[in-house]
Amino acid sequence: MKVLPMGDRALLVELADGAAAAALHAELLRRRADGELAVREIVPAARTVLLDGLRGPDEARRLAARLRSWEIPPLPPRAEDVLEIPVRYDGPDLEEVAALWGVSAREVPEVHAAAEFRVAFCGFAPGFAYLTGLDGLPDVPRRATPRTTVPAGSVGLAGPYTGVYPRPSPGGWQLIGSTEAVLWDHARVPAALLAPGARVRFVPEAR
Repeated sequence: MKVLPMGDRALLVELADGAAAAALHAELLRRRADGELAVREIVPAARTVLLDGLRGPDEARRLAARLRSWEIPPLPPRAEDVLEIPVRYDGPDLEEVAALWGVSAREVPEVHAAAEFRVAFCGFAPGFAYLTGLDGLPDVPRRATPRTTVPAGSVGLAGPYTGVYPRPSPGGWQLIGSTEAVLWDHARVPAALLAPGARVRFVPEAR
């Protein structure tokens, strides 16, 4: 673990991998809920966690020293139900993903839908979540030439992650399907369908 100051009121914690970042994020949320930690924002990323809104540089230094001494327990199982997202596995990159995974294009939906995913972190666009769960499968490289427009609801793969585009945008992820689920709705509370730590399964729809 490496703890770096970010200005006078924030710390950036660098971890070895995504699992360690997720475990620290869960522990920080638990300690804040228990009143042991006073911080306004706790923001997870691929291998980092940002703590923002500390009271000043002295508190930041004290917290940095405490963090380095913590023993972080493994990520606990979540009690919440698994969120199911219906998907039509009709993406244009099924053949490419199938070749990489060593299966047929028809088997890609079966492999993908068999996994239980967890939201590691959010970013790129409001409502976009990076989901992990394809353990044991080769990482999927981004397209050499990104598409200028990816439709909203497109389900894509990049590296070890699965993601769903919440709105039309350029993108270089390999697209394997699409969903009608609304990932971001500013009139909804919360606006994002997926939050860090959430459990997700993709459910195939008839094509």
